[in-house]
Amino acid sequence: MSSSSTSSTLSPINALSPLDGRYAGRLATLRPLMSEQGYMHRRVQVEIAWFIALSDAGFKEFKPLSPGARTYLLGLVKNFSETDALAIKDIEKTTNHDVKAVEYWIKSKFEARPELQNAGEFVHFACTSEDINNTSHALQLKSSRETVLLPALDKVIAQMRDMAHTYAAEPMLSRTHGQTASPTTVGKEIANVVVRLQAAREKIASVKLMAKMNGAVGNYNAHLSAWPDFDWEAFSRKVIETPEPLGLGLTFQPYSIQIEPHDYMAEIFDAVARTNTILIDWSRDVWGYVSVGYFKQRLKAGEIGSSTMPHKVNPIDFENAEGNLGLANALLRHLSEKLPVSRWQRDLTDSTVLRNMGVAFGYAVLAYNSMSVGLGKLELNSEALQDDLNASWEVLAEPIQTVMRRYGVQGAYEKLKEVTRGKIVKAEDLHTLIKSLEIPEEEKTRLLAMTPASYVGMAAELAKRV
Repeated sequence: MSSSSTSSTLSPINALSPLDGRYAGRLATLRPLMSEQGYMHRRVQVEIAWFIALSDAGFKEFKPLSPGARTYLLGLVKNFSETDALAIKDIEKTTNHDVKAVEYWIKSKFEARPELQNAGEFVHFACTSEDINNTSHALQLKSSRETVLLPALDKVIAQMRDMAHTYAAEPMLSRTHGQTASPTTVGKEIANVVVRLQAAREKIASVKLMAKMNGAVGNYNAHLSAWPDFDWEAFSRKVIETPEPLGLGLTFQPYSIQIEPHDYMAEIFDAVARTNTILIDWSRDVWGYVSVGYFKQRLKAGEIGSSTMPHKVNPIDFENAEGNLGLANALLRHLSEKLPVSRWQRDLTDSTVLRNMGVAFGYAVLAYNSMSVGLGKLELNSEALQDDLNASWEVLAEPIQTVMRRYGVQGAYEKLKEVTRGKIVKAEDLHTLIKSLEIPEEEKTRLLAMTPASYVGMAAELAKRV
């Protein structure tokens, strides 16, 4: 076996996941938040927030910390680095327990600080590992949602909204069931997707991120054994809901087993998956529009579409988006179905699954970025749109028979069916029929002036409204 195949140094070329390999550069903003280092960072944050809060709880055994000690502790969170993460991993080699390794690392930072050393046993006080883990996961989701996922999605929505407005009045032949149908406008079809995405985006943003800090089985057993008369539930709520950095800025979960139930996680993962499904639908539609020539793609110097066909400019960004949206949804749906299920008061099946939250979000963010790049390359081919409309006069059978019905002309639908169905329809064919109708002359004039390109209803108005 060659030395290159046994290299222990991880690099983009030997990474097992393409998220850390081929696409590593595109996910640089997500990696610090959802990686193992990001998870450790949040664990340190939770432990420090709990420790400082305990010092302010009024216990005579743990006096309020000095301003200097508080600043130092918050600095451990603010300045947490890869070196710190590696130090925790090194401790874990001995403990074989990741949360205990974080506790020991924090205590190691108390050396030469008597005030903190004397209070060292209050680090991780009365906590089960899941008190630290569930809050850390919620913080990871919070930061990823706010700083990476939603901004990437918002960029796509903004681009599509601009396109909906720009092409609001650009007529386009519809293709219901793949067949010619009543015309619409390019902008209106894009607006349809924008409205769906806006609603889906709000679902993602509105999910409350829950957290619990109530001990091994959710009853504050250990807490009350130490201070039976203290209101631990109120204390826990305060730590969880107080804004960062002194608190966690999450929503208090009052009922749990050893783990937070994860129902909110299922909700947010389902919301992201629903958003992704909308974008899969749109990816396929754009692919089709490029295929029939409604959109061209801006060329990039030096880029090759096919290794053997020099003329090709493939819709690769939309294909990339579709594929990665599918991968994201496969993970997101497993997460949402698996995480709310736990045997009795605790099993570990959620633990390893939760480590893939970043992978699921990674594929989604990668897809949003590809979608954004693809949208930026699109150029409308008005000539192709007009050619299709000019070759589809049969679509005017609908307005003609509707006007006929208004004026009580018998067999309106059947007469138009006879003229148009399965035939190549020309303008003069329809005009001959219109002139023969027993309807008011002003209605004949209006119908004779109508073209496939003008028969778009209120599509332009609807497109500009989003």
